[in-house]
Amino acid sequence: MSTYQLDDLLQIMQRLRNECPWDKAQTPQSLTRYAIEEAYEVEAAIQSGNTADIRDELGDLLLQVVFQAQMFSEPVFGKDQTFDFNDVVNGLAHKLIRRHPHVFSEVSATSQTEVNQLWEQVKQTERVSEGKSPRRRLDEVKPGPALMQAQDLQKQAAKLGFDWPDVQGARDKLTEELAELEQAILSQHKANIEDELGDCFFALINVARKLNIQSETALLGTVAKFRQRFAYIEDQLAAQGKTPEQSSLQEMDVLWEQAKIYLNNNQA
Repeated sequence: MSTYQLDDLLQIMQRLRNECPWDKAQTPQSLTRYAIEEAYEVEAAIQSGNTADIRDELGDLLLQVVFQAQMFSEPVFGKDQTFDFNDVVNGLAHKLIRRHPHVFSEVSATSQTEVNQLWEQVKQTERVSEGKSPRRRLDEVKPGPALMQAQDLQKQAAKLGFDWPDVQGARDKLTEELAELEQAILSQHKANIEDELGDCFFALINVARKLNIQSETALLGTVAKFRQRFAYIEDQLAAQGKTPEQSSLQEMDVLWEQAKIYLNNNQA
């Protein structure tokens, strides 16, 4: 079996962009969702401990970097500021050296706390040199999955005193937001409904935070539970020679209730 190196991968990606209809049709915007999905799959593989899966998922995540870099090397996307994968590597190498003065220069740091302080000092210096605005407190929260980002924003605001004194305040706010959502639904105004739904999610996450529950973990648990229960429905229907498409909602609802009992008994 042939052994490929990084330069081979870059050439393969370039050829795919020139010759594959699907790859040619992609844009930086259309691919961002895949980068997020692949990052989650890396996390799942690492949690599983299966090294073959980890290797494959890291490869899939690397593909997203290579793909985006290839697109931004093309004038249609990069315009007058094109860059390629080598520019990405060069920028990253410089950043790592710059942000680790305790490794690459004479600065001393003997603990993780000192390293984190150095990291922040260097980032602040970079912001000033790049002419960026002063760093605000909520800038500490990085972009990411909406649930995690919302909870981290709330935690950061709480450190500054902008918080309910107890969970009851958060619960009251959730009740208020649900009432506003109901009014928005009655108005049938899509933009208002979307806005109020977002407020409800945010308020519910605040309730979770006040109860010391990670919203992301709670929702992932429900997602896993839904997968298991629906898999039970499909298996039971398959035993009858049927598919969900060939079944009524009433039939599937009965199986759903059976799934809850069956899975609860077998997970106890």
